Amino acid sequence: MRLFVVLGHNYCKIGQVLRLVKQMGVAMPVEGLFSTTVEVLAKSVDLRTRQQNLIASNLANAETPGFTPRALEFEKQLQSAVKKSSVRGSVTGGTQPHPAHIPLKGDGPARVQQVSGTVVEVPSQTPGRDNNGVELENEMSRMMQNQVLFNASAQLLAKKFEGLRSALREGK
Repeated sequence: MRLFVVLGHNYCKIGQVLRLVKQMGVAMPVEGLFSTTVEVLAKSVDLRTRQQNLIASNLANAETPGFTPRALEFEKQLQSAVKKSSVRGSVTGGTQPHPAHIPLKGDGPARVQQVSGTVVEVPSQTPGRDNNGVELENEMSRMMQNQVLFNASAQLLAKKFEGLRSALREGK
């Protein structure tokens, strides 16, 4: 996955952020650096990009005889992965050694990253004379909805990294 984030006015890859953290001498494991929220938002951006590509393919094949539109179903898988990742203390058997200790999250981010979605055919209720199932109005509506959700996820992700950037600057 290639994820670009906005840090100030600069675009950079998550790998660059991790190198910056390492250069600054911040001692923390990489897998604990980002919260489950960041993992979910990054995965959402990735899956919404795939969904947008499928919608664009559907629109491009609007005149192809016999074409059945496709969609990416991933929302339920992502919700399930988030619910499973929110179980705390799985490594320590469900108990925390001391009340002041930070609870462990188990393998939540790994579960979120495993979500890939399922491409399904979405047959039209009213196919055309050439048996093409693409309904332009529905596809354009789906494209706009997907774009809004993509933008929201990207903006929330950028805000999370802005907070991380702020914390790194203050730690100098």
